[in-house]
Amino acid sequence: MKSTRVSGAMGLVTLALISSPFSVADDLGWYVGGNVGQSKATIDDARITRSLLGSGFTTNSMTDDNRDTGYKVFAGYLFNKYFAVEGGYFDLGTFGFTSTTTPAGTLHGNTKVDGVNLDLVGFLPITEKFSAFGRIGAIYSDAKDSFTGTGLVTVLNPNPSKGDANYKAGLGLQYAFNESLGMRLEAERYRINDAVGNRGDIDLVSVGLVYRFGGKKAEPAPAPRAAEPVPVVVAAAPEPKPEPVVVTPPPTVHKKVSFTADSLFGFDKSRVRPEGKQALDRFASELKGTEFGVITVTGHTDRIGKHDYNVKLSKRRAESVKDYLVESAGIPAGKITTKGMDGSEPVTKPGECKGKKVTKKLVDCLQPDRRVEVEVSGTK
Repeated sequence: MKSTRVSGAMGLVTLALISSPFSVADDLGWYVGGNVGQSKATIDDARITRSLLGSGFTTNSMTDDNRDTGYKVFAGYLFNKYFAVEGGYFDLGTFGFTSTTTPAGTLHGNTKVDGVNLDLVGFLPITEKFSAFGRIGAIYSDAKDSFTGTGLVTVLNPNPSKGDANYKAGLGLQYAFNESLGMRLEAERYRINDAVGNRGDIDLVSVGLVYRFGGKKAEPAPAPRAAEPVPVVVAAAPEPKPEPVVVTPPPTVHKKVSFTADSLFGFDKSRVRPEGKQALDRFASELKGTEFGVITVTGHTDRIGKHDYNVKLSKRRAESVKDYLVESAGIPAGKITTKGMDGSEPVTKPGECKGKKVTKKLVDCLQPDRRVEVEVSGTK
Protein backbone atom coordinates (compact mmCIF):
# COMPACT_ATOMS: atom_id res chain seq x y z
CA MET A 1 0.00 0.00 0.00
CA LYS A 2 2.78 2.46 0.93
CA SER A 3 4.88 1.69 -2.19
CA THR A 4 1.87 2.05 -4.50
CA ARG A 5 0.97 5.46 -3.04
CA VAL A 6 4.51 6.84 -3.31
CA SER A 7 5.16 5.38 -6.76
CA GLY A 8 1.96 6.97 -8.07
CA ALA A 9 2.93 10.36 -6.66
CA MET A 10 6.44 10.18 -8.14
CA GLY A 11 5.03 9.05 -11.50
CA LEU A 12 2.90 12.19 -11.68
CA VAL A 13 5.84 14.38 -10.67
CA THR A 14 8.14 12.81 -13.28
CA LEU A 15 5.52 13.14 -16.02
CA ALA A 16 4.98 16.79 -15.13
CA LEU A 17 8.73 17.48 -15.18
CA ILE A 18 9.42 15.85 -18.55
CA SER A 19 6.32 16.92 -20.46
CA SER A 20 5.62 20.42 -19.06
CA PRO A 21 4.80 22.67 -22.07
CA PHE A 22 6.96 25.66 -21.06
CA SER A 23 7.80 27.34 -24.36
CA VAL A 24 8.93 30.71 -22.96
CA ALA A 25 12.34 30.92 -21.30
CA ASP A 26 12.29 32.17 -17.67
CA ASP A 27 15.68 33.53 -16.60
CA LEU A 28 14.63 34.05 -12.96
CA GLY A 29 15.85 30.58 -11.95
CA TRP A 30 12.67 28.80 -10.84
CA TYR A 31 12.70 24.98 -10.63
CA VAL A 32 10.60 22.09 -9.26
CA GLY A 33 11.35 18.49 -8.35
CA GLY A 34 10.55 15.40 -6.35
CA ASN A 35 12.46 12.67 -4.46
CA VAL A 36 11.58 9.21 -3.15
CA GLY A 37 13.62 6.88 -0.96
CA GLN A 38 13.93 5.05 2.34
CA SER A 39 13.27 6.72 5.70
CA LYS A 40 14.55 5.46 9.03
CA ALA A 41 13.38 6.63 12.48
CA THR A 42 15.09 6.53 15.87
CA ILE A 43 12.57 4.92 18.25
CA ASP A 44 13.23 5.65 21.93
CA ASP A 45 12.77 2.12 23.34
CA ALA A 46 14.25 3.14 26.71
CA ARG A 47 11.64 5.89 27.20
CA ILE A 48 8.79 3.52 26.27
CA THR A 49 10.13 0.95 28.76
CA ARG A 50 10.34 3.58 31.52
CA SER A 51 6.79 4.74 30.78
CA LEU A 52 5.45 1.18 31.05
CA LEU A 53 7.43 0.59 34.25
CA GLY A 54 5.93 3.76 35.73
CA SER A 55 2.48 2.24 35.13
CA GLY A 56 3.44 -1.02 36.83
CA PHE A 57 4.43 -3.06 33.72
CA THR A 58 7.75 -4.79 33.09
CA THR A 59 8.79 -4.96 29.42
CA ASN A 60 9.68 -8.49 28.32
CA SER A 61 10.45 -7.77 24.66
CA MET A 62 10.34 -4.85 22.23
CA THR A 63 10.19 -4.99 18.42
CA ASP A 64 10.56 -1.88 16.27
CA ASP A 65 9.31 -1.07 12.78
CA ASN A 66 11.64 1.88 12.13
CA ARG A 67 11.88 1.90 8.30
CA ASP A 68 9.44 3.03 5.64
CA THR A 69 9.24 4.70 2.22
CA GLY A 70 9.39 8.50 2.27
CA TYR A 71 9.04 11.15 -0.40
CA LYS A 72 9.04 14.89 -0.92
CA VAL A 73 8.05 17.41 -3.60
CA PHE A 74 9.53 20.89 -3.74
CA ALA A 75 9.91 24.15 -5.64
CA GLY A 76 12.92 26.45 -5.51
CA TYR A 77 14.50 29.64 -6.78
CA LEU A 78 18.15 29.65 -7.90
CA PHE A 79 19.65 33.11 -7.28
CA ASN A 80 23.01 32.09 -8.81
CA LYS A 81 25.00 28.89 -9.29
CA TYR A 82 25.92 28.84 -5.59
CA PHE A 83 22.72 29.66 -3.70
CA ALA A 84 19.00 28.76 -3.77
CA VAL A 85 15.90 28.71 -1.56
CA GLU A 86 13.56 25.69 -1.59
CA GLY A 87 10.14 25.03 -0.05
CA GLY A 88 7.96 21.95 -0.23
CA TYR A 89 6.01 19.10 1.31
CA PHE A 90 7.43 15.86 2.77
CA ASP A 91 5.93 12.54 3.92
CA LEU A 92 8.42 10.47 5.96
CA GLY A 93 6.12 7.44 6.38
CA THR A 94 4.84 5.47 9.38
CA PHE A 95 6.90 3.88 12.15
CA GLY A 96 5.90 1.70 15.08
CA PHE A 97 6.75 -0.63 17.94
CA THR A 98 5.24 -3.56 19.83
CA SER A 99 6.07 -4.26 23.49
CA THR A 100 5.07 -7.36 25.47
CA THR A 101 4.74 -6.88 29.22
CA THR A 102 4.33 -8.46 32.63
CA PRO A 103 1.55 -8.43 33.87
CA ALA A 104 0.48 -10.10 30.65
CA GLY A 105 -0.33 -7.69 27.84
CA THR A 106 1.00 -5.87 24.78
CA LEU A 107 1.32 -2.23 23.80
CA HIS A 108 1.43 -1.37 20.08
CA GLY A 109 2.04 2.13 18.78
CA ASN A 110 2.79 3.83 15.49
CA THR A 111 3.45 7.37 14.29
CA LYS A 112 2.83 8.89 10.84
CA VAL A 113 4.92 12.00 10.07
CA ASP A 114 4.51 14.57 7.29
CA GLY A 115 4.88 18.33 6.97
CA VAL A 116 6.25 21.32 5.08
CA ASN A 117 9.73 22.84 4.94
CA LEU A 118 11.68 25.94 3.90
CA ASP A 119 15.41 25.40 3.20
CA LEU A 120 18.52 27.38 2.31
CA VAL A 121 20.59 25.41 -0.22
CA GLY A 122 24.27 26.02 -1.05
CA PHE A 123 25.86 24.52 -4.21
CA LEU A 124 29.51 23.68 -4.89
CA PRO A 125 30.14 23.12 -8.65
CA ILE A 126 32.65 20.31 -9.27
CA THR A 127 32.43 20.01 -13.05
CA GLU A 128 30.22 21.62 -15.68
CA LYS A 129 27.47 19.03 -15.04
CA PHE A 130 28.28 17.72 -11.58
CA SER A 131 27.90 19.54 -8.24
CA ALA A 132 27.58 18.91 -4.50
CA PHE A 133 25.16 20.73 -2.25
CA GLY A 134 24.18 21.11 1.39
CA ARG A 135 20.97 22.34 2.98
CA ILE A 136 19.62 23.58 6.30
CA GLY A 137 16.08 24.62 6.97
CA ALA A 138 12.99 24.91 9.14
CA ILE A 139 10.13 22.39 9.13
CA TYR A 140 6.62 22.23 10.51
CA SER A 141 5.74 18.57 11.01
CA ASP A 142 2.47 16.83 11.87
CA ALA A 143 2.87 13.64 13.95
CA LYS A 144 -0.25 11.45 14.22
CA ASP A 145 0.10 8.68 16.83
CA SER A 146 -1.99 5.56 17.32
CA PHE A 147 -1.79 3.26 20.38
CA THR A 148 -3.55 -0.02 21.18
CA GLY A 149 -3.21 -2.31 24.19
CA THR A 150 -4.15 -5.91 24.88
CA GLY A 151 -4.41 -7.94 28.06
CA LEU A 152 -3.88 -5.78 31.14
CA VAL A 153 -2.38 -2.88 29.15
CA THR A 154 -4.94 -0.07 28.86
CA VAL A 155 -4.45 2.94 26.57
CA LEU A 156 -6.04 6.13 27.90
CA ASN A 157 -5.47 8.31 24.80
CA PRO A 158 -5.33 6.08 21.68
CA ASN A 159 -4.97 8.77 18.98
CA PRO A 160 -2.89 11.79 20.05
CA SER A 161 -1.46 14.16 17.42
CA LYS A 162 0.92 17.12 17.46
CA GLY A 163 2.09 19.85 15.12
CA ASP A 164 5.57 21.18 15.86
CA ALA A 165 8.25 23.43 14.37
CA ASN A 166 11.81 22.13 14.23
CA TYR A 167 14.83 21.92 11.91
CA LYS A 168 16.35 19.72 9.22
CA ALA A 169 19.71 19.41 7.42
CA GLY A 170 21.14 17.42 4.54
CA LEU A 171 23.85 16.79 1.94
CA GLY A 172 23.61 15.65 -1.67
CA LEU A 173 24.98 15.36 -5.20
CA GLN A 174 23.37 16.68 -8.40
CA TYR A 175 24.01 15.77 -12.03
CA ALA A 176 22.66 17.88 -14.91
CA PHE A 177 21.61 15.92 -17.99
CA ASN A 178 21.10 19.27 -19.73
CA GLU A 179 20.28 22.84 -18.73
CA SER A 180 16.68 21.90 -17.90
CA LEU A 181 16.73 18.41 -16.35
CA GLY A 182 18.90 17.03 -13.57
CA MET A 183 19.04 14.18 -11.06
CA ARG A 184 19.72 14.32 -7.33
CA LEU A 185 20.94 11.86 -4.70
CA GLU A 186 20.71 13.15 -1.13
CA ALA A 187 20.58 12.27 2.57
CA GLU A 188 18.58 14.39 5.04
CA ARG A 189 17.90 14.39 8.75
CA TYR A 190 14.59 15.70 10.14
CA ARG A 191 14.24 16.56 13.84
CA ILE A 192 10.76 15.42 14.95
CA ASN A 193 8.76 15.75 18.19
CA ASP A 194 5.87 13.29 18.33
CA ALA A 195 2.54 13.60 20.16
CA VAL A 196 3.66 11.99 23.45
CA GLY A 197 6.88 13.91 24.08
CA ASN A 198 9.38 11.71 22.22
CA ARG A 199 12.10 13.71 20.48
CA GLY A 200 14.23 12.05 17.81
CA ASP A 201 15.56 12.06 14.28
CA ILE A 202 14.17 10.60 11.06
CA ASP A 203 16.67 10.11 8.22
CA LEU A 204 15.64 10.09 4.56
CA VAL A 205 17.98 8.81 1.81
CA SER A 206 16.37 9.53 -1.56
CA VAL A 207 16.85 10.01 -5.29
CA GLY A 208 14.87 12.35 -7.53
CA LEU A 209 14.58 14.64 -10.55
CA VAL A 210 14.85 18.43 -10.88
CA TYR A 211 13.37 20.49 -13.70
CA ARG A 212 14.51 24.09 -14.19
CA PHE A 213 12.28 26.48 -16.09
CA GLY A 214 13.95 28.60 -18.76
CA GLY A 215 16.79 26.24 -19.65
CA LYS A 216 18.46 27.28 -22.90
CA LYS A 217 17.47 25.39 -26.05
CA ALA A 218 19.11 25.38 -29.49
CA GLU A 219 17.21 27.68 -31.82
CA PRO A 220 17.67 28.54 -35.52
CA ALA A 221 19.34 31.86 -36.27
CA PRO A 222 16.68 34.58 -36.51
CA ALA A 223 16.06 36.26 -39.86
CA PRO A 224 17.19 39.91 -40.08
CA ARG A 225 14.46 42.30 -39.09
CA ALA A 226 14.02 45.85 -38.12
CA ALA A 227 15.00 46.78 -34.62
CA GLU A 228 12.12 46.78 -32.21
CA PRO A 229 11.86 48.37 -28.81
CA VAL A 230 12.74 45.95 -26.05
CA PRO A 231 9.85 45.56 -23.59
CA VAL A 232 10.75 45.98 -19.95
CA VAL A 233 9.40 43.21 -17.76
CA VAL A 234 9.20 43.96 -14.04
CA ALA A 235 9.16 40.76 -11.98
CA ALA A 236 6.96 40.70 -8.93
CA ALA A 237 8.85 40.26 -5.69
CA PRO A 238 8.29 36.84 -4.07
CA GLU A 239 5.82 36.89 -1.21
CA PRO A 240 7.42 36.78 2.25
CA LYS A 241 7.46 33.35 3.86
CA PRO A 242 5.63 33.00 7.19
CA GLU A 243 7.82 32.63 10.25
CA PRO A 244 7.70 29.09 11.70
CA VAL A 245 5.60 28.77 14.84
CA VAL A 246 7.52 27.28 17.76
CA VAL A 247 5.28 25.28 20.07
CA THR A 248 6.66 24.76 23.56
CA PRO A 249 5.41 21.48 25.08
CA PRO A 250 3.97 21.71 28.63
CA PRO A 251 6.27 20.55 31.47
CA THR A 252 5.83 16.94 32.50
CA VAL A 253 4.90 15.87 36.03
CA HIS A 254 6.03 12.58 37.58
CA LYS A 255 5.44 12.12 41.29
CA LYS A 256 5.55 9.04 43.51
CA VAL A 257 4.48 9.14 47.19
CA SER A 258 4.43 6.32 49.74
CA PHE A 259 2.00 6.37 52.71
CA THR A 260 2.46 3.95 55.62
CA ALA A 261 -0.54 1.71 56.10
CA ASP A 262 -0.62 2.62 59.82
CA SER A 263 -1.09 6.31 58.94
CA LEU A 264 -4.06 5.59 56.66
CA PHE A 265 -5.84 2.57 58.15
CA GLY A 266 -6.49 0.76 61.38
CA PHE A 267 -4.88 -2.63 61.97
CA ASP A 268 -6.19 -5.17 59.44
CA LYS A 269 -8.68 -2.52 58.15
CA SER A 270 -9.26 -0.94 54.73
CA ARG A 271 -11.31 2.14 55.65
CA VAL A 272 -9.35 5.43 55.52
CA ARG A 273 -9.03 7.05 58.96
CA PRO A 274 -9.45 10.83 59.49
CA GLU A 275 -5.67 11.22 59.93
CA GLY A 276 -5.18 9.40 56.63
CA LYS A 277 -7.67 11.66 54.86
CA GLN A 278 -5.67 14.71 55.96
CA ALA A 279 -2.48 13.21 54.46
CA LEU A 280 -4.30 12.44 51.19
CA ASP A 281 -5.76 15.98 51.10
CA ARG A 282 -2.25 17.47 51.35
CA PHE A 283 -1.07 15.20 48.55
CA ALA A 284 -4.06 16.14 46.33
CA SER A 285 -3.45 19.87 46.87
CA GLU A 286 0.07 19.49 45.45
CA LEU A 287 -1.45 18.14 42.20
CA LYS A 288 -3.79 21.08 41.50
CA GLY A 289 -3.55 22.28 37.89
CA THR A 290 -2.19 18.93 36.64
CA GLU A 291 -3.53 17.37 33.42
CA PHE A 292 -3.44 13.74 34.57
CA GLY A 293 -2.15 10.98 32.31
CA VAL A 294 -1.96 7.88 34.53
CA ILE A 295 -2.37 7.51 38.33
CA THR A 296 -1.46 4.13 39.83
CA VAL A 297 -2.37 3.23 43.44
CA THR A 298 -0.62 0.11 44.79
CA GLY A 299 -1.35 -1.46 48.18
CA HIS A 300 1.41 -3.49 49.89
CA THR A 301 1.29 -5.83 52.89
CA ASP A 302 4.16 -7.43 54.81
CA ARG A 303 5.10 -11.09 54.41
CA ILE A 304 3.10 -12.20 57.48
CA GLY A 305 -0.16 -13.98 56.74
CA LYS A 306 -1.69 -15.97 53.90
CA HIS A 307 -1.06 -14.91 50.30
CA ASP A 308 -4.73 -14.70 49.19
CA TYR A 309 -5.77 -12.72 52.26
CA ASN A 310 -2.88 -10.25 51.90
CA VAL A 311 -3.63 -9.63 48.22
CA LYS A 312 -7.32 -8.94 48.95
CA LEU A 313 -6.50 -6.62 51.88
CA SER A 314 -3.93 -4.61 49.92
CA LYS A 315 -6.33 -4.37 46.93
CA ARG A 316 -9.15 -3.09 49.19
CA ARG A 317 -6.83 -0.48 50.68
CA ALA A 318 -5.76 0.72 47.20
CA GLU A 319 -9.45 0.96 46.18
CA SER A 320 -10.23 3.00 49.35
CA VAL A 321 -7.47 5.50 48.50
CA LYS A 322 -8.74 5.73 44.92
CA ASP A 323 -12.34 6.34 46.08
CA TYR A 324 -11.21 9.11 48.42
CA LEU A 325 -9.12 10.87 45.74
CA VAL A 326 -12.07 10.72 43.32
CA GLU A 327 -14.50 12.06 45.94
CA SER A 328 -12.35 14.75 47.62
CA ALA A 329 -9.98 15.90 44.84
CA GLY A 330 -12.32 15.49 41.85
CA ILE A 331 -9.86 13.26 39.94
CA PRO A 332 -11.67 11.27 37.20
CA ALA A 333 -12.04 7.64 38.25
CA GLY A 334 -10.98 6.46 34.80
CA LYS A 335 -7.53 8.03 35.32
CA ILE A 336 -6.77 5.86 38.41
CA THR A 337 -5.77 2.18 38.34
CA THR A 338 -5.31 0.04 41.47
CA LYS A 339 -3.54 -3.17 42.36
CA GLY A 340 -2.61 -5.16 45.47
CA MET A 341 0.72 -6.80 46.40
CA ASP A 342 1.27 -9.48 49.07
CA GLY A 343 4.67 -8.45 50.40
CA SER A 344 6.64 -9.47 47.29
CA GLU A 345 8.16 -5.95 47.05
CA PRO A 346 9.37 -5.24 50.62
CA VAL A 347 11.11 -2.03 51.67
CA THR A 348 13.02 -3.82 54.44
CA LYS A 349 16.30 -5.49 53.47
CA PRO A 350 16.77 -9.30 53.43
CA GLY A 351 17.75 -10.53 56.89
CA GLU A 352 16.75 -7.26 58.57
CA CYS A 353 13.58 -8.70 60.16
CA LYS A 354 14.40 -12.25 61.24
CA GLY A 355 12.01 -15.01 62.17
CA LYS A 356 8.66 -16.35 60.99
CA LYS A 357 6.78 -16.50 64.28
CA VAL A 358 4.40 -13.57 64.62
CA THR A 359 5.71 -11.43 67.50
CA LYS A 360 5.33 -7.74 68.31
CA LYS A 361 9.02 -7.26 67.50
CA LEU A 362 8.61 -8.84 64.04
CA VAL A 363 5.40 -6.87 63.33
CA ASP A 364 7.12 -3.57 64.29
CA CYS A 365 10.19 -4.43 62.19
CA LEU A 366 8.06 -5.10 59.09
CA GLN A 367 6.07 -1.84 59.50
CA PRO A 368 7.77 -0.09 56.48
CA ASP A 369 6.57 -2.91 54.19
CA ARG A 370 2.90 -2.16 54.97
CA ARG A 371 2.22 0.85 52.77
CA VAL A 372 0.21 2.39 49.91
CA GLU A 373 2.12 3.95 46.98
CA VAL A 374 0.56 6.56 44.66
CA GLU A 375 2.36 7.32 41.37
CA VAL A 376 1.20 10.19 39.13
CA SER A 377 2.27 11.14 35.58
CA GLY A 378 0.89 14.03 33.52
CA THR A 379 1.53 17.61 32.40
CA LYS A 380 1.16 20.91 34.23
